[in-house]
Amino acid sequence: MRPSKRQSEELRRVSFERAVSMHAEGSCLIKFGNTHVLCMASLEERVPPWLKGQNRGWVTAEYSMLPRATSDRTRREVTQGQPSGRTQEIQRLIGRSLRAVVDLQKLGERQITVDCDVIQADGGTRTAAITGAWVALHDCIQWMKMRDMVKDGVLRDHIAAVSCGLYKGKPVLDLDYAEDSAADADSNFVMTGTGGIVEVQGTAETTAFTQDQFDELMKLARKGIGELVQLQKLTVA
Repeated sequence: MRPSKRQSEELRRVSFERAVSMHAEGSCLIKFGNTHVLCMASLEERVPPWLKGQNRGWVTAEYSMLPRATSDRTRREVTQGQPSGRTQEIQRLIGRSLRAVVDLQKLGERQITVDCDVIQADGGTRTAAITGAWVALHDCIQWMKMRDMVKDGVLRDHIAAVSCGLYKGKPVLDLDYAEDSAADADSNFVMTGTGGIVEVQGTAETTAFTQDQFDELMKLARKGIGELVQLQKLTVA
């Protein structure tokens, strides 16, 4: 039995709340169980210097965890002078994931930055951030379309992410902290709405896992991401 009493293939309760910011062009508060992430998409009429004159845009992301998102207070990274390696790795992952489903040529010479701030953490913050960031990005692009800034086709597909792992030797979907901290193996899967694989991160925490076990994790991930994409579709309908 899982600590949360869920079945092995069962997601935590997931909810999306749109338009939670009066200022951001797109925003979403996503909740994966007790993991809550605020995602806000901001439009800028500029691109990074290395993209100027190329007639295409850019989508990027920033990620942070509030000091009391966890059981003990952690110092704000700004007071330490620079983001940690973990933070940099996660925000690059979010940016890569979003760009995988955006036609940057159709975006024009503009940049959309999606800020993902973890309000409360209970495992799976990066997967929740990616899944919620898509909704914020979608609403930002819709905001642009309503003002005739872009045409259809900028956002090509959905993107969502979920964790899977081996807990007490059994493949399980969407690990919370109690499982993540004791897992034999932990993997994060990022996929499009049409089933394309964008990124897979997998680590054996105790002993190496087999190809068959990995295939089981992939099967769970496809099921979970399919459910998340359906929830995204209902949210933005």
